[in-house]
Amino acid sequence: MIIKASLATLAILAFTGSLGADQPARLPEPAARAVDFHKDILAILSNSCAKCHAGGKQKGGFSIDTRESLIKGGESGAAVVPGKSAESRLIALVGGLEPDAIMPAQGPRLSAEQVGLLRAWIDQGLPWEVGFTFKKTRSAPLEPRQVAVPAAGPGSNLSNPIDLILELYFVSAGVTPTDVVDDRTFLRRVYLDLIGILPAPDEVDTFLDDRDPAKRALVVGKLLSNSQPFNQQYAIHWLTFWNDALRNDYRGTGYIDGGRLQITDWLAKSLVENLPYDQFVRQLIAPTPESAGFVKGIVWRGVVNASQVPPVQAAQNISQVFLGINLKCASCHDSFINDWKLTDAYGLASIFSDGPLEIHRCDQPTGKFAPMQFLYPQLGSIDDNAPQADRLNQLAAVMTAPGNGRLARTIVNRLWARLLGRGLVEPVDEMDNPAWNQDLLDFLANDLVEHGYDLKHTIQRIATSRAYQLAATSAAQSEREEFVFRGPEVKRMSAEQFVDAVSGLLDIEYEKAVVKPAALAVPTDAVAKRAGARAALVHADPLLGALGRSNREQVVTDRPKLATTLQALELTNGTPLSTLLEKGAKKWSESAAEPAPLIEQIYRRALLRSPTAAESEVAREILGAPVAPDGAEDLLWALIMLPEFQLIY
Repeated sequence: MIIKASLATLAILAFTGSLGADQPARLPEPAARAVDFHKDILAILSNSCAKCHAGGKQKGGFSIDTRESLIKGGESGAAVVPGKSAESRLIALVGGLEPDAIMPAQGPRLSAEQVGLLRAWIDQGLPWEVGFTFKKTRSAPLEPRQVAVPAAGPGSNLSNPIDLILELYFVSAGVTPTDVVDDRTFLRRVYLDLIGILPAPDEVDTFLDDRDPAKRALVVGKLLSNSQPFNQQYAIHWLTFWNDALRNDYRGTGYIDGGRLQITDWLAKSLVENLPYDQFVRQLIAPTPESAGFVKGIVWRGVVNASQVPPVQAAQNISQVFLGINLKCASCHDSFINDWKLTDAYGLASIFSDGPLEIHRCDQPTGKFAPMQFLYPQLGSIDDNAPQADRLNQLAAVMTAPGNGRLARTIVNRLWARLLGRGLVEPVDEMDNPAWNQDLLDFLANDLVEHGYDLKHTIQRIATSRAYQLAATSAAQSEREEFVFRGPEVKRMSAEQFVDAVSGLLDIEYEKAVVKPAALAVPTDAVAKRAGARAALVHADPLLGALGRSNREQVVTDRPKLATTLQALELTNGTPLSTLLEKGAKKWSESAAEPAPLIEQIYRRALLRSPTAAESEVAREILGAPVAPDGAEDLLWALIMLPEFQLIY
C-alpha cells in the first residue's frame, strides 16, 4: 500500500508540474488519429459523465452540458485546456492520477483506449458538434400554432410575412439589416439554391438589363414553375436532398442481396409533379409498389450492434427524417440528450416488427416488451393486432394528422437551413431545441399546410424574402452559443453543384447518367444541354465522395459544411477532375486561336462576369498565344479553385 501510494503521489506531482519534465505522467498516450465528437466522444461522456454532470446536474459545480461549461470546470477550477490534454484536470481524474478523486465516481473506470480518445480530442482542440448540448431539452409544441403577422412599420415597404416577422426580431436583437445583394449575386445564389446550376451568360445579361422592380420575384417564379426545362432541373437538384435523407442510392451495400430497393422513379415523379408533402410522407410510410423501397430500405439492417434490429432502425429513421427527433440514444437506453425513453423507441419500432419485439437495454435483453404506439399517442392509436400493412397505414395517418404540427415544422426548418445555411432550429434533427424565432417557424409551418403542403410554395416564400436576399454572413457567427440572425450564411457548393458547374463551364458531360427516370427525360434545350448528365443521376466517385456526397447507408439531412484535407487533395490531384479539365482544355484550345475571346467566355461562364484588366493579363500569360491545351487547363483549374466559384455568397 505504501509503495502504491508513493507511486500515485509521484504521478500526481508529475502531472501538476512539480516534478521535472523527465518524470512523465502515467497516462495512456493520445489516440493517433483524428477524433470524431459524435462517433468517439459522445458515448464516453454520455455513459460515464452525464449521470452527474449533464442535463442540469452539476455535481461539484461541474457541467458538461456545453463545450464552454466543460472547459470552465467546477469548484476546483478549469477542467480542460483545449490543445493540452496533459494539462487538463479532466484527464488527471479519468486517468487515475488523483486516487481519491477518480472519475467516474460510480461505475466502471474508463479504459486506456477511452482515455486516449479523450486526450486526442482535447489535443485536437476539443471539437464540439455545432448546436449540440446535453441540456435537457424542452418539449417543443406539437400542435400547430397560428401566428399573427405584424403590420409593416412606419416607412417600411416590406410585404413578405417572413420579413414582417423579422422586422420586429431585428429591432429586439439590436440588428440593422444590411442591404440586399446586387442582382448578379442574387441570380447566382437563387439558381444554385433552387435548381442547382449556374445561369448562362445570356440569362445573366437579360436579368441585369431588366428594369422591372419585380424581376427577382419573377425569376424565382420561373425557376419553380412547371415549365420546362426548369421543373426538371428543380427535380434533379432536389433529388439529391431526398436521396440523402431517404437513404436512396443507385448501387451499394444492401442492393445486391435484395435488402434494399430504389425509389428513384417514384421520387423523381413526385418532385416533377410537386406531390403535396403530406401525401409524399404517406406514400413513403404506407407505401405504394413504386415507393416501397423506402420502408424496405430503412429496415435494412446494415452494420450495427445486435439490438439494433431492422424495426429499431426504422423507428430511428422515421422519427429523424419526418419529425426531427433523435432516437439513436433512446434505442439503447433512456436518452441522455433529450427526454425520449427506451420504451418510446421500442413502441414505435414495434409497428414495423413482424412479432413481439423484446426490449434490449445497452445490447442486453430485458425480457420486457414495449406497448406498440406512436411517439405522440395523443394523435392517434395503432392497433397492435392489425396486420403490418394496416399498422403502417395507421402510422401514416397519425404522422400526417392535422394536430401534428411537428411534421410541417420539421420540413420547413430543413428548407430554411438548405436555403440560408442554418436552420431556425439547430441541429435540424433536434427539433425539441428552441428556435431562434418561434413565430417565424410556426408561420412557415402553418403557411405550408394552408397552401396544401406545397413545398415549392414554401421555397418561393423564402427565396422572395428580403431575409434571403441579405448579404451573406460568415459561418463562424453561426457557431456562437447565442445565435443572432443577420442574413444567409455563406455556403459551399455541394458536390453535385460543383460538378455540374464545372461540366457546364466546359460544356462536357461529366459521366453518363446511371438512372434515367421517365419523369426526368432530359430535354434538348440549352439549359439542360449545358448541365450535361447532372451529377445527381450518376454513381458516386472519389470526387463526389470527397466533396461530401454521402454513401446513403445512413440518413443524412445536413452535409458537413467545412472543407477537408481530403477535398483539397482530390481537387488538386484527383483523377476525375483532372480528366474532366483535360478534356475541356483540349476542346477550348482547339476552338480559340486567340486568347482574348476565350478568356472573356470562360470568366463569364465561371464567375458570371468579365475579367478585370489584371485578370486578363495574367490569363493571357497562362494561356499562351496561340492557346495551348496545358495553359487552358491551368486557367480552368485556377478559376474553379477560387472561393468566388466554389462558395455561394
